[in-house]
Amino acid sequence: MDIVFIRGLRVDTVIGIYDFERAHHQTLVLDLELGTDIRPAAADDDIKLTLNYKAITEGVEAFVKASEFALVETLAQRCAEMIMTEFAVPWLRLTLSKPGAMRQASEVGIVIERGQR
Repeated sequence: MDIVFIRGLRVDTVIGIYDFERAHHQTLVLDLELGTDIRPAAADDDIKLTLNYKAITEGVEAFVKASEFALVETLAQRCAEMIMTEFAVPWLRLTLSKPGAMRQASEVGIVIERGQR
């Protein structure tokens, strides 16, 4: 399996369980690893035969911006479901972090893996 990746995707959205968190947009950072087979695209030099990281980036950005979940866990799961469904991705690893959410740490977040490798 090959992996198409998107790293450091920064998106502003409403997220959090506390009122002060929900009073303004926060920046989240997403890293995506998306399982695929690049051989057909490479053989024909055709973007239609691979994962289009521009389309995926735009789709994820729109989805996250429009969301207003309380938990990063919920956002990560729903984002993974959307990517796998809309872009026919059989496996993914998604890292979602909230930079500056805690004074003691530079970032906190979650890593999930879904699908079959």
